[in-house]
Amino acid sequence: MKFSVRACALALTSLAIVLPASAGPLAVEANKTVAVRLKGSAASVVLGNRNIADVAVHDDQLIFITGKTFGTTNLMVFDRNGKQIYSNDVTVTVNTTNLVTVNRSGSNFTYDCTPNCRSVLSTGDDSEYFDSLMKQQRDTQSLTDGE
Repeated sequence: MKFSVRACALALTSLAIVLPASAGPLAVEANKTVAVRLKGSAASVVLGNRNIADVAVHDDQLIFITGKTFGTTNLMVFDRNGKQIYSNDVTVTVNTTNLVTVNRSGSNFTYDCTPNCRSVLSTGDDSEYFDSLMKQQRDTQSLTDGE
């Protein structure tokens, strides 16, 4: 009888460890990365919307999810036989702790003040301001990519 109780307790404990991973969406902060260790060998990885998040495959059991902009998408991972070994929603959030939004004449301008304020892209900001920042970021990216 003691063996059965121990076996049941062990089984319930292992279920408790496995269930939280799929209990809710995978939360990732924008511009940050989280690691996801897979139970099984991945052969293909599918991400619903690459505008919200990105995925990098380290090896067949470890992937990295990077938040790009706030929103929710989904992630599915399949083994070489086409069996789904992982599926979850990915929710990207934005850490607003250090963000300051200035409203001038009905137009928003967002700054990240950690500790000195600098302009940041934020959906809903003045379109000319946003476009100017976007161009600067693209130009900077081109320089760092050697284009």
